[in-house]
Amino acid sequence: MPELPEVEAARRAIEDNCIGKKIVKAIIADDSKVIDGVSPVDFKASLEGKTIVAANRKGKNMWLVLDSPPFPTFQFGMAGAIYIKGVAVTKYKGSAVKDDDEWPSKYSKVFLELDDGLELSFTDKRRFARVRSLENPVSVPPISELGPDALLEPMTVDEFYKALSKKKIGIKALLLDQSFISGIGNWIADEVLYQARIHPMQSASSISKEDCATLLKCINEVIKKAVEVEADSSQYPSNWISHSREKKPGKAFVDGKKIEFITAGGRTSAFVPELQQNTGAESAKAAGKRQQVKVQKIKHNDSDSQEEEPEIEETAAGKSKVKQRGANTKRASTNKKSKESNSDDEAPKKSGKAKQNKSSKGKGGDQKKKTRGTNTAAKRKLEESDDEEDTDDNDASEQDKDQNLSSKTQSKGKKTTKQKAEPRQTRSKPSKKQK
Repeated sequence: MPELPEVEAARRAIEDNCIGKKIVKAIIADDSKVIDGVSPVDFKASLEGKTIVAANRKGKNMWLVLDSPPFPTFQFGMAGAIYIKGVAVTKYKGSAVKDDDEWPSKYSKVFLELDDGLELSFTDKRRFARVRSLENPVSVPPISELGPDALLEPMTVDEFYKALSKKKIGIKALLLDQSFISGIGNWIADEVLYQARIHPMQSASSISKEDCATLLKCINEVIKKAVEVEADSSQYPSNWISHSREKKPGKAFVDGKKIEFITAGGRTSAFVPELQQNTGAESAKAAGKRQQVKVQKIKHNDSDSQEEEPEIEETAAGKSKVKQRGANTKRASTNKKSKESNSDDEAPKKSGKAKQNKSSKGKGGDQKKKTRGTNTAAKRKLEESDDEEDTDDNDASEQDKDQNLSSKTQSKGKKTTKQKAEPRQTRSKPSKKQK
């Protein structure tokens, strides 16, 4: 796929061979998918008779400056290429046109014949390229939306670090974003990340300023070297990962280290796990573990205080909320309350007594302590009367319910004490007559 070095090589070939020459003939393909926004007839008319003044490029886009607008603009896409008959435009994939090659190619989208007989053609086998006729290419999309050119407009370390710190996406996806920085494609992104020892999935914002400086240096060096050798991959340094990117998984190595392939930024990405570790992901994973431990600690603390929580909940909202906490919590709370209420002068002698304490638990327990000194029978009768009263108050609100139960229990306690005092005197008199 043509990236900045390939497009720059095409631009330089036109600059070296076509500047100052007049277009005498133009053939435009009838392909509306590639020829965008202009009819072949109008496009042909805008080219013939014009002189090529300059060839400009930004990112992976190139346009010819003519002696008058509009200007032909080329977005190379995945398989776009410039061919000049008799001239090796680039050495990548044998771009020189041979004598026995079809000319112009059946994939040609724009064919130009110049006044000195030189011929050039823009081809696209896969039809992802776009060719336009624009009055001012730099002022309209796609060129107006491009970020700084990776070769012609290099950022400073501070600018690069500041830009990365605002991005939460993976670094490779960011490098492929032409609105962030233009000209970097799939193979360059893999190469510069390998040279900088940065994992392609690492979050851009997590990269340190030192690593940003290293990455920026690698971008500049890789692009300049590729442009210097006219995108001829056979002349790339032997320690570049690009030599093995086309090999099958399990058989790809660089400097004896295994290359693995993942999808990053929507593209197949080559990297060396031994050298390119995702420190950003590891930090996030560690943070996630710390958060998990914190949550578990909170849950553990909650379980430790289950015996105390129901007592608070009963006072504030009544028995119904305690039931929702589960049978285990209720039993633990009941046992504790039962022990506290009977620790002064007596202990429950059978399970029935524990059940009675359980039923009276949330209904004015503090008031019952005042009548504890009467006798066991009076206390049992008091609790039974409370159970009967509980069914009459189910329709009241939870907070009012506790207040009503407390006041009723207090008044019932007084009446029950008086009723029990009289029968005791009645039973004692007959015993004296028997004597």
